[in-house]
Amino acid sequence: MANRDYYDILGVGKGVGEEDIRKAFRKKAMEFHPDRNKSPDAEEKFKEINEAYQVLSDSGKRSRYDQFGKAGVGASSGAGQPFDGFEGFGGFGDIFDSFFGNGSGRRQQAQRGSDLQHRVVLSFEESVFGAEREVELTRLEDCGTCSGAGNEPGTPLDTCSTCKGNGQVRRAQRSVFGQFTQVTSCSSCQGRGTIIKTACSNCRGGGKERKSRKIEVAIPAGVESGMQVRLTGEGDAGSEGGGTGNLYVYIDVQEHQYFDRDGSDLTYVLPVNIAEAALGAQKIIPTLDGKEEELKLPRGTQPGTEFRVKGKGVPHLHSSRRGDLRVTVDVRVPGSLDDRQQKLLQELAQSFSESNGNSRNGGSSNGDEEDNGIFEKIFNKKG
Repeated sequence: MANRDYYDILGVGKGVGEEDIRKAFRKKAMEFHPDRNKSPDAEEKFKEINEAYQVLSDSGKRSRYDQFGKAGVGASSGAGQPFDGFEGFGGFGDIFDSFFGNGSGRRQQAQRGSDLQHRVVLSFEESVFGAEREVELTRLEDCGTCSGAGNEPGTPLDTCSTCKGNGQVRRAQRSVFGQFTQVTSCSSCQGRGTIIKTACSNCRGGGKERKSRKIEVAIPAGVESGMQVRLTGEGDAGSEGGGTGNLYVYIDVQEHQYFDRDGSDLTYVLPVNIAEAALGAQKIIPTLDGKEEELKLPRGTQPGTEFRVKGKGVPHLHSSRRGDLRVTVDVRVPGSLDDRQQKLLQELAQSFSESNGNSRNGGSSNGDEEDNGIFEKIFNKKG
């Protein structure tokens, strides 16, 4: 992602709170989700957004990022060695490399293995309650034949004749500062000190081979699209004794037929007819738990009224607490009426009109004009 600022990627300012960062991430993730956005760079932007969120949603990482930039969180930011940037002689970094060699003459350094990525698709219910997934991947592992040594088992390793087994060579070099002894890794044995005489027949001396593995992944309850689960040590094998990389499992969540998600809350739209809204009603609503809930609508319930069912939402990550189920009332105006229904509603509309007329003579309208507007909509649809 080059050197783009994490705040710019999410479209927020530096002073925003955690909730604003979460909302910005959700909005951006939905916009550039590869299943929704078919542009060629959607997947790359989706990864950028996720990387920015992983840093800014963690208070410790965010603090280090605010102070030191990407270098403070281990990201590639173009930051050089401590002496880089000094003008003259190509910079102090170049001088130290020239005089003392790469790694100051140490043998070949251990290198950590590469991280791997895998994408899993969860149902809405699985994202809420958690799931077990088996992922199949191909990764780099130590050769099973030579155990990573590179030589055919039972064959000797010759001592490098160039460095005499030290893995290093020394050369005297004159400069404007005087004479320096340059110590570098041996190019003949790549700093190992030994030469493979008979290469392993399986890995041809590389010490590594690619293998297919099936790994069980425990996905915690409460995850959202764009989040990731890290499996430490399940990536590519390292070299020269270096650690193994990690496996990052990216989460995609399918949409639900009835529910939407807002943070730790679930939202549900409850359709009711005008009689139920006016007279009140007992309604049955579904839940993700599989057990239906009874909701009592009071008389005169208005369109857009919201009710809460406590503890029927989404579990907080790494917590037993759950959000709520928020139910929004949607008063449905009928699209067609039979003759009897039309007659009854006309009588009711007339009753409202008479009541409204009385209110103009000193009474209270109680929203009768608004009620008449609803009936006009019904009759217009009928006509």
